[in-house]
Amino acid sequence: MESNNSSYFKGFLLGAVVGGAVGAVTALLLAPKSGRELRDDIATKGEDLYNKAQGYFQKGENAVEEATEDFMNEGRMRAERIVNTARVQADHLMSNAEQVLRDAKSRAQSVKDSVQHGAQKVSDAAKAGADAFRSELS
Repeated sequence: MESNNSSYFKGFLLGAVVGGAVGAVTALLLAPKSGRELRDDIATKGEDLYNKAQGYFQKGENAVEEATEDFMNEGRMRAERIVNTARVQADHLMSNAEQVLRDAKSRAQSVKDSVQHGAQKVSDAAKAGADAFRSELS
């Protein structure tokens, strides 16, 4: 969209300068003046048109520089917002990951304790069975 506006502005400005120059030259050529006066008028009008065109181009250049700077600042601000959002999400993910790790360690410890308790029961039962078997044999 910005490119279309810039192209339109450049085309309009070029058309205005060319149209002004053609109009000025036509007016001077049709005016009833002597050759020297006509050449002086053409030179004066040419300088005026050149100075006006230079002013318009300078204004256009300044407008483009301002628009570019605004665009860059907006891009920079958007990038900062994206980075900040990513940081917040990364912090949230790390926090969740740490919680999951703590839960997994806790569950693993519970399972380990249960297995050790079960193994102890099996060991005690085996020992009791062996003792009972020995007492039956004696």
